[in-house]
Amino acid sequence: MKSPPTFGLLLDIDGVLVRGHQVIPAAQEAFRRLLDPQGQLRVPVVFVTNAGNISQCSKAEELSAQLGFQVEPDQVILSHSPMKLFSQHHDRRMLVSGQGPLVENARALGFKHLVTVDELRAAFPVLDMVDLQRRPKTTLLPRSDFPAIEGVLLLGEPVRWETSLQLITDVLLSDGNPGTGLATAPYPHLPVLASNTDLLWMAEAKMPRFGHGTFLLCLEAIYRKLTGRELCYSGLTGKPSLLTYRYAEGLLARQAARRGWAAPIRSLYAVGDNPMSDIYGANLFHQHLQTQQEGAARSCASILVCTGVYGPQAPSPTVPALGSEGSPFHGHRDFGFRPELLQAAHVVSDLHEAVQLVLRKEGWAL
Repeated sequence: MKSPPTFGLLLDIDGVLVRGHQVIPAAQEAFRRLLDPQGQLRVPVVFVTNAGNISQCSKAEELSAQLGFQVEPDQVILSHSPMKLFSQHHDRRMLVSGQGPLVENARALGFKHLVTVDELRAAFPVLDMVDLQRRPKTTLLPRSDFPAIEGVLLLGEPVRWETSLQLITDVLLSDGNPGTGLATAPYPHLPVLASNTDLLWMAEAKMPRFGHGTFLLCLEAIYRKLTGRELCYSGLTGKPSLLTYRYAEGLLARQAARRGWAAPIRSLYAVGDNPMSDIYGANLFHQHLQTQQEGAARSCASILVCTGVYGPQAPSPTVPALGSEGSPFHGHRDFGFRPELLQAAHVVSDLHEAVQLVLRKEGWAL
């Protein structure tokens, strides 16, 4: 009988398992190696995605259908999942931005008092003026009975960026009372919590698409241009934040305990397609683990696949190599930029090759 696993996998989804709605064939091959004859995983696996415009249960159901085995909700970490730990903000009245089951997701995280951008727009219709078709046809008096907003919760990219950018900025500049306005913008401003700082992500298109990080970049630029100050976040979650990886480590340990695997999980392997979120975050977490005296995990090896944002093509003479001086920085400013953290411990073609690599390193039969 094989001894229990002492390693676990942290798997990105978009660009590693799927491209849009299409499952990457190599991912199906990989899971044939990871599943036992009963269809159970042979090692603990957590799916860590920077997506957030879906519920945890729905994402688990979606993965189950795509991969052909049962994925439990507590095996899925969305970009905002670690916000469950932000209990000091859960009682605030929060303006929430994004799409999908926004209120459901925010309530599942513990936030009790929520206002959507659409609800705020309905209360103050004169604030949203870009789309001529949506402008109010008559002059409306501002609401005087609308409770003040006490914070901003950014769970993912919204659909109407101009509306969300305008109303979020209004809330920050008015200290939560957009119907009145202030002569001077308050600073520090209201708490802002955001998840998913990915500038780009990979779908079916040949080139990467804008992610929530692009929306945040727009919001930061607008706020700085209007106030001369930096937009400050009270919390950032999603890869590459350390909080997300610590949260994932805890889920791996609980999964192992549930399966009766008594041995502690010592080695983590993080597989992703985005150097700035997946690889940077895994390397950052690996360095963090080297400084810890306690805890089960000792290492987190980063594995970069070539099926998503990162492609196998060699850099052209006019394009700086990844992480080199002059290479464009696609990460979020608050995570800083350390070029060496963009270098993956391993670069492989796809998830199947990544799993083969891990099993070989751990001495497990292929």
